[in-house]
Amino acid sequence: MAKAHGGEEERGSLDPGRQNVIDALMEHFANDRFGVEEFERRLDLANAATSTTELRAILSDLPGGGTLPAAPGQNPVTELAPRPSYSALPAGQVQDTESVVAVMGGSSRRGHWRPARKNHVVAIMGGIELDFREAAFGPGVTEVQVWTLWGGVEIVVPPGVNVESRGVAFLGGFDHAGDAAGIPDPSAPTLRITGLAVMAGVDISVRHAGESARDARRRRRLRHRDERLRLRDGE
Repeated sequence: MAKAHGGEEERGSLDPGRQNVIDALMEHFANDRFGVEEFERRLDLANAATSTTELRAILSDLPGGGTLPAAPGQNPVTELAPRPSYSALPAGQVQDTESVVAVMGGSSRRGHWRPARKNHVVAIMGGIELDFREAAFGPGVTEVQVWTLWGGVEIVVPPGVNVESRGVAFLGGFDHAGDAAGIPDPSAPTLRITGLAVMAGVDISVRHAGESARDARRRRRLRHRDERLRLRDGE
């Protein structure tokens, strides 16, 4: 009897996370990411789950992974947050400088790659994409110095990396869409982005693995909505 009672308590402690998983499945189903049969299958798995590992696995192949907004009045279920997706390299395996240039064309760095300590990025009437989600960072600070004229630079950063954005725009934009606020992790890599955008745009955003720009914007809107609801309910 005592064992059964303990199981009920353990299952009850998962209820906030379970509800978050169900809410996320409903959102994904509404966005046509899977059909009715798959939706019902995952709902059954969520209701039967007995650990946070099982709950996390239900969402692991979907945009955003296991990161979920807490329901109004609840604390976030931190057990479901995905681990940082970046990897680290010893200092001796990181080159000092690298240049990425696009003139009336395009250039990109994505997938598994090793950014240098200082990265010079130049886009003139062209576009450059730097996707750091699978990049291997060196220790300390990785610098990205951007200069763009009539062009665009998109920088995608994985969760957990500290971002410092100090760019300047003239008749353009130098935008940084940060993720959830929190205390920076001193052991995590730091990406320091500086530079100048003249009649051009630089866009910096945080995305999970496999997450599109649209999914990231939607995730941030949902989080901001839930934060407002929690603040309102706490008044």
